Amino acid sequence: MRLLFVTDARSPISQNWMRFFANRGDEVFIATTFQSADMDFPVKRMVFTPVAFSAAKKQSSRPGSASSRTLGLRTLIRQWFGPLTIPRSAKKLRAFIKEVQPDIIHAMRVPYEGMLTAKALSNMGRGDPAPTPPKFVVSIWGNDFTLHAPSTPLMRWYTRLTMSKVHALHADVERDIRLAREWGLSEEKATLVAPGNGGIRSDVFHQSEELVKDPVIINPRGIRPYVRNDVFFKSIPLVLAKRSDARFLCTGMQGEAQVMEWIQELGVEHAVELLPLIPHAEMGEVFRGAQIVVSPAVHDGTPNSLIEGMACGCFPVAGDLESIREWITHGQNGLLVNPNDPQSIADAILLGLEREDLRRDAAGLNAKIISARADFGVNMGRVVEWYEGVCKQVNT
Repeated sequence: MRLLFVTDARSPISQNWMRFFANRGDEVFIATTFQSADMDFPVKRMVFTPVAFSAAKKQSSRPGSASSRTLGLRTLIRQWFGPLTIPRSAKKLRAFIKEVQPDIIHAMRVPYEGMLTAKALSNMGRGDPAPTPPKFVVSIWGNDFTLHAPSTPLMRWYTRLTMSKVHALHADVERDIRLAREWGLSEEKATLVAPGNGGIRSDVFHQSEELVKDPVIINPRGIRPYVRNDVFFKSIPLVLAKRSDARFLCTGMQGEAQVMEWIQELGVEHAVELLPLIPHAEMGEVFRGAQIVVSPAVHDGTPNSLIEGMACGCFPVAGDLESIREWITHGQNGLLVNPNDPQSIADAILLGLEREDLRRDAAGLNAKIISARADFGVNMGRVVEWYEGVCKQVNT
């Protein structure tokens, strides 16, 4: 197949998909919305198609490295003014599509890659269309519909445009299939539910033979506008009041001024280690050194870091969201909390630390869940079949 991915090419999630298809011999083209270094897999061609001020962001090896101080403001600015940049960027993408003539264009999220692609395809049937019109598929990320879509009038308009243009949709939870229908995806459009990163690689993310003995808690979510890290840090002294031996690891937060201020104000420097962004291939070892993984998000689909931690035997503590309930049954294979309440998070962490039997039972259940629903090889095989089915669809 001839595949064009419209994506933030820095993303390990996107790279998982692209690497898989490149290594199986498909022709992979990339329109990246953020400047990216060379890929470690064969790419036919990659072009930079900035949108929503992505050209102004400093290049980094991975997304999610933005300062926490201004993240909320910058998200708001992008929601209001980012859509205004789409028409100009769409012209560049449209030219690339005509040059490449892909079988499938896969936008790896709705804002702004799906919106950009939908706009680029809007007029391709007029004047000088590609000889074979490409099929357009999009992946939903956990907050595309719940955080971004309803945020501004233009974000609503472009979300609906995207849902009207796609031939098929990939989501990592059933909830987002339902929400996609509410945002205009017609019932006849093909859908696929599979983990956003393609699935769990068991050679990297697997359990140790023995449960972890040290009371280590990891927050792997980094700096994101929909993750209540401020609340998470407020929960730490509540945990330490009863478990002074507890230690907290926070990946992707090293050097964050706002985070360092929080831990200093709370007096928990001795119990917290702020880690840099860790290469994906090394995260398995980090997870296997922790008893509990915490995901204090208020918007989410399937957090890849959460299910990776579960695959490594970490006991999950996560925000009580509809999407998370598709993976975690409260009190059985994890605990669901109010991500806006430090005491709720602290109580769940303390229960997880104290109840070895609960952690052991959850580890067994989660191993079965990951094997059944999130195996990388199985899921990417399903993606191949899905792509092939989409290619056979008759254009309407």
